[in-house]
Amino acid sequence: MPRSRSLSIALGIAALLPAPFLQAATDEELAALQQELRELRQRYEAQQKALMVLEQRVREVEAQPATPQPQRLARSPAAPATATSKGASGYGESLREDNTPSRSVEDIYDKASGFFGEGRFSVETGLTYSHYDTRQMFLNGFLALDAIFLGNIGVDQIESDNFTLDLTGRYNVGNRWQFDLNAPINYRETTYESAGAGGSTSQISSETVDREPTLGDVSAGVAYKFHDESPGWPDAVFSLRVKAPTGQEPYGIKLVPSAENDNLTVPEELPTGNGVWSITPGISLVKTVDPAVLFGNLSYTHNLEESFDDISAQQGTKLGGKVKLGDWFQYGLGTAFALNERMSLSFSYSQLISQKSRIKPDGSSWQTVASSDANAAYFNIGMTFALSDKLTMVPNLSVGLTPDAPDFSFSLKFPYYF
Repeated sequence: MPRSRSLSIALGIAALLPAPFLQAATDEELAALQQELRELRQRYEAQQKALMVLEQRVREVEAQPATPQPQRLARSPAAPATATSKGASGYGESLREDNTPSRSVEDIYDKASGFFGEGRFSVETGLTYSHYDTRQMFLNGFLALDAIFLGNIGVDQIESDNFTLDLTGRYNVGNRWQFDLNAPINYRETTYESAGAGGSTSQISSETVDREPTLGDVSAGVAYKFHDESPGWPDAVFSLRVKAPTGQEPYGIKLVPSAENDNLTVPEELPTGNGVWSITPGISLVKTVDPAVLFGNLSYTHNLEESFDDISAQQGTKLGGKVKLGDWFQYGLGTAFALNERMSLSFSYSQLISQKSRIKPDGSSWQTVASSDANAAYFNIGMTFALSDKLTMVPNLSVGLTPDAPDFSFSLKFPYYF
């Protein structure tokens, strides 16, 4: 049948049908499509918001151990002096030739290898402030005709200020073994800003969530110095640390929509821990190279799988499940040197690389959390200053070099030796 003839017949049949019949069929199909689209949008928004918040929580928690704490063990006994020119008085020489080196030399070892004297006890009080600022844009909708975007455009900014008060006790046994216990008190304040209310990017609203000072994850460690420094080998220390989930876990915290912006949701509260047990073996090396000290460390953190009564972030929903945070490894290296009798200066680089985290809701299979892996690198500038024979001040500035790291962290610690 010719194409023109078929088209004429189709047009004739359409002309014979009543107009209301065609209009009703079109309206019903359109309403069904619109309802399906609304349901798809609601499910997509809930999943996206939950994943975004979980991603942010994981990054904040992973940022906590970014600055490694040195293992405090006694340095090696004084090695035989090497031949030097008359009148030479370098740092390495004073360390080996003098049984009572300058206080700044002692402080370098305090920072690099953790020396605090044979059979002695120390208490350290530290305060750390870190600032985290991230911006991201996301599209919530679909693309029509490969050119027109229909939906909401969100421009989000998250600013987080974290204060941590650390209380640490250490005890050295025979210049070989050391035991320590650390208890952090955390205060957090996070501001969430978002544009895109009603599909417009010109309207920006913000919500601030804070957390009163609360106990974080308590950790305990043991270290053993298995090799003393020699002319060709450094001090070598093996350590093992266990962290307990004593802080508030980030799972099951509900999201609250903002009254001013339908494109912004914020958590009801902020976590102070990661909610799981973790085990961290590590090794530290320290070598004196006149007139400086070279140090490096390598550690690996394994997070244990844990079950929770609620891992859902949606209001009115309680969903149990399991969480497996990604393991991470961390390394650092640097140098330190004495400036005078009471002051020393150090420079170091550290990096933390984390694997992706996974969740398993009850009745479902394991799911990988998108963008939950991290690569956080830091450049650290530290100083030690002897306030007295027993009290030392240790300031440290850490600058983030990658987006996953906090913008900067500043800590001030006061170890006291009994």
